[in-house]
Amino acid sequence: MLKFTKMHGLGNDYIYVDGISTHFPDNSDWPSIARLVSPRHFSIGADGLIVILPSQQADCRMRIFNADGSEGEMCGNGIRCLGKYVFEHNLVKKNPLVVETLAGIITLTFTCKNESVELIEVDMGEPKLKYKDVPLTGPAEAMAVNVKLPLNDGLVYCGTGIRIGPPHFVVEVNDVESFPVKVIGPLLESHEFLPQKANIDFVQVIDRNLVKMRVWERGSGETFACGTGACASLVATNLANKTEAKATVTSKGGSLFIRWDKKLNHVFMKGSAVEVYTGYIKIPESIMF
Repeated sequence: MLKFTKMHGLGNDYIYVDGISTHFPDNSDWPSIARLVSPRHFSIGADGLIVILPSQQADCRMRIFNADGSEGEMCGNGIRCLGKYVFEHNLVKKNPLVVETLAGIITLTFTCKNESVELIEVDMGEPKLKYKDVPLTGPAEAMAVNVKLPLNDGLVYCGTGIRIGPPHFVVEVNDVESFPVKVIGPLLESHEFLPQKANIDFVQVIDRNLVKMRVWERGSGETFACGTGACASLVATNLANKTEAKATVTSKGGSLFIRWDKKLNHVFMKGSAVEVYTGYIKIPESIMF
C-alpha cells in the first residue's frame, strides 16, 4: 500500500508521496504510478503525481510526473503545495524553503498564522525568451515574440514562447471563456515548431492589472490553473505593453498575484495551497516502488 496526500493549488491538483520519511528505491516506477493514480472517476484523480525527496543541494527535492507519466521540470501550483506539506508536516521546518527541481533551485517564502501556511511566494527565476531556450524552431538567439504557428487547416496562431519551468507558448485571444481550448490546445502543444512540446496559455487582457487565462498543459490536458503559465502570461502581456510588470492572473480555479522584478529579472508568484486528504492506494505487484 502506498500512502499519499492529495493537495491542490487553485484546483490544479496533485497526489503527493513523502519520500523523505519513507525511503523508496531509486528505480521506483513513478511514471507508472502517476498513470495509475491520475485518472478521474477510475482512480484517485489528479493532474499528476509529485514525489518529495531528500536533496544534497537544497532542503528537499521535487519530482513531478504528469497524468500521462511524463516527467515535468517544475509546477508553480505544485511547488506551493509541496512547500505547505513539508513545513506543516515538519519534514523541513524552514522559512524560506529551498527546493531542488529539474528547472533549478527554487526558493519559497511562507506567510504563516499559528504554524499554518496561508500564502506562499515563489521565486520562479528568470523567464527565458530566446528561441533556443524555449525551445522553438527558428533563429536561436532571437526573442520568441510574435511567433506564428500555422496549423493544417490554414489557421495561424501568433504568440510568445517563454521557458519558465516547462516551455510555454502564450496566445492572446478575444474571449478566453468561449475559446476552443480543448481543440486548439493539443494541436499547439505538439506543434512541429515545439520540439519538446509546450504548455499552451490562452490569455485575455482585461486591463493593465488583470489577465484571464485558460491553459492546456503538456501531458495533462486542460487544468484549472497553472502557476508557471500565470507567470508566462504576465511576462508575455507585459512585453506587449498590455499589462504592468505586476498583475493578477485568474484561471478557472482562482487567482495568483504575479510580479516581474526587472532589476533582478526574476518572476515571483504568490498564492495559496490546500491539503485535501490523506489515504492509501494498492499498487500492483508489477509496478516497482
